[in-house]
Amino acid sequence: MNIQNKIEINVVLFKRDLRLHDNEAIHAALKSGRRTLFLYVFEDILLNDPHYSERHWNFIKESLVDMNTKLATYNSELLIVKSNVNRALQIIQETYKVTHLYSHQETGIRVTYDRDKMLKRFLVNNMITWIENINNGVFRGLQDRSDWIEKWEDFMNQPLLTFLPKEGQLFTKEEVQKLVYFFRAPELETDATSPFQKGGTTTALKYMNTFFKDRGRNYTFHISKPLLARKSCSRLSPYLAWGNLSMRQVLQETVRCIDQNIHKRQMESFGSRLRWQAHFIQKFEMEDKMEFVSLNKGYRKLKKQVSEQYIEAWKNGQTGYPLVDACMRCLKETGYLNFRMRAMVVSFFTHNLWQPWQKATAILSQYFLDFEPGIHFPQIQMQAGETGINLVRMYNPIKNGLAHDPEGDFIKKWVPELADLDIAFVHEPSRMTQMEQQMTGFILGENYPKPIVDLQESRKRASDILWHMKDENTVIEENFRILRKHTLTTRKQRV
Repeated sequence: MNIQNKIEINVVLFKRDLRLHDNEAIHAALKSGRRTLFLYVFEDILLNDPHYSERHWNFIKESLVDMNTKLATYNSELLIVKSNVNRALQIIQETYKVTHLYSHQETGIRVTYDRDKMLKRFLVNNMITWIENINNGVFRGLQDRSDWIEKWEDFMNQPLLTFLPKEGQLFTKEEVQKLVYFFRAPELETDATSPFQKGGTTTALKYMNTFFKDRGRNYTFHISKPLLARKSCSRLSPYLAWGNLSMRQVLQETVRCIDQNIHKRQMESFGSRLRWQAHFIQKFEMEDKMEFVSLNKGYRKLKKQVSEQYIEAWKNGQTGYPLVDACMRCLKETGYLNFRMRAMVVSFFTHNLWQPWQKATAILSQYFLDFEPGIHFPQIQMQAGETGINLVRMYNPIKNGLAHDPEGDFIKKWVPELADLDIAFVHEPSRMTQMEQQMTGFILGENYPKPIVDLQESRKRASDILWHMKDENTVIEENFRILRKHTLTTRKQRV
């Protein structure tokens, strides 16, 4: 087809914004009046990246299927392909003249940033205008936080964007299928019986509605408890991480509940954590080197000897510390763990096992269904005690078990080999004497691992080293730099 005869179109490229409503990229594309093609690319650079796992791709597939179900009302669907973005656009260009590409600014891992740089060069060379939209109130190019709160609040207070395409504005199913012929098309079917939360805005709204209506009434009471938190916490994190819901949508519903005095104290606490999430993603946006090295340069000289034996034991829930093992097995099986337990397993890995935090990042990102780079790397560094600006927290897994799982229900569920022991031994089986082991038929080291490290000795070693480093000049200088760059204004916030 001659280029002069090609139809001019928009392409909306979806990344971590898998929704139709309150999507700035879609809204801007439809506002232009041009015909619009929706595109999702399963990229080899991410399919092969160690931070991702099958659970993520299944969640994404479920989200895309949900979007297609809604688009069927308009006789439309997404073009879903296996390729790289540049190649996909190049193939589309053979049939249509792509004049504008719309997408959100992704705060992702380094490979997605490098991908976007290559995409920018491709678009310039092909005279395609790229319009990138702010995503969830995270702003690119900030040098400090002097006005970030104001910008974030302004963004969050804007009305939600509705999805109202005009007749004939979206590509029809038939037109999309003609394009699919030129690509490798991924299989979108997933296992309906899997234990993971299902992707898609339809499911996300069900979780959101039950949380605000009922489940959230116990939010602050159960937030630290590994078993009860599974119901009383919002469970919205994967839907925010992959964009089935917008942060603005969730925050505005939180404010509505507060205004109407619906679980007000609980919702105020939840709202503060939404802002906390945005703060950390903005921090990562401004200093994405946190994916690889400690934000505070003073800690980059800290060397830890890697133990593959320790890492495998921790990864598979075989450390000899029941709460740690229960958490890791639960996370591996279901993709979810409440925040306090996430902090504890990272603390155990970096302090008690004395392993470099970088060795935990890919393991945990593969396990977390809600893998969000802007939360993932800053939080792991903070729990590892390598920021310099945060108090070094070392979680005792035995004390945390007694405090937050006193009857051992969570431990018994995920470490069933301990289920028949007396409650004291469920939390600390290493206390059993030889006679007690013989009487119960439970042999430590056979039925369940012996502790792989001494809790007190390992804690003292980590504490001594990290507290000493806090007083080093480079750490102190970096503290001031980090605080100057990332400290928020103190103006009182609504939530």
